[in-house]
Amino acid sequence: MIGLFLGEKKLPVEIIKSLKKKKIKYFIIDLSKNNKFKKDKNSYFINIGKFGQILDLIKSKKCKKVLFAGNIIKPRISKLKLDLKGIYYIPRIVKASKLGDAAILKELIKILSENKIKVIKLNNYNPELTLTKGCYTKLKPSISDNQTIKKGIYKLNKSNAFNHVQALVINNEKVVSFELRKGTKEMLKKIKKNKLKDKILLKMPKSMQDLRVDLPTIGLDTLKDCKKANIKGIVLKAGQNIFLDKRESIKFANKNNIFVVAI
Repeated sequence: MIGLFLGEKKLPVEIIKSLKKKKIKYFIIDLSKNNKFKKDKNSYFINIGKFGQILDLIKSKKCKKVLFAGNIIKPRISKLKLDLKGIYYIPRIVKASKLGDAAILKELIKILSENKIKVIKLNNYNPELTLTKGCYTKLKPSISDNQTIKKGIYKLNKSNAFNHVQALVINNEKVVSFELRKGTKEMLKKIKKNKLKDKILLKMPKSMQDLRVDLPTIGLDTLKDCKKANIKGIVLKAGQNIFLDKRESIKFANKNNIFVVAI
């Protein structure tokens, strides 16, 4: 039995499909905004402030392992409905929230660990959603592109380890834009009118990022947004990025002369 803390977007759906295919028993702690998984008989829509209720549910299922997947919206602490365990743990969450979104997830992992519940990597049951090292498209990065990529990785790792930044766009070794709280889509939309021709999107975990709960994700929609933003190439981290719609995305990249590289 595996417990699933699930949020928004497509990745949680892919994980559920994989578990059903492999006949692995699961239950869902639905952390989506609008009870996204209500049609699943194994789903429980619980306020994240109800730590006691969440822990009791996990223990009632005799579950020792859980995973986090999907975009989990940062809660407004002041509006959370708390039970007794929630009141006990909330000061730690508030303190972590001052460091950034990733720090909140790390604190949740600590709390679960203290209750003898292990958090496993979100791609544990879907390894096919990540990439091995290599170039996946007909177009390959040039020597100059590779220098720019190295600079981009350095800049990404220099950003705050606990914030939401998992992506940037760089051109000729100069950062064009960092991902903001609203995500990669909004960043690409923001630079759509930028006429620079050799822009590269880097989307990957930072050096201190916890890979159990927060793997950067792209898919066909990302490729389409890249085309609109005149992006020349996309760089991911081998084994550490979720790549949805892989076949369709690579086909689209080849058609539109965008390189996709995992390093």
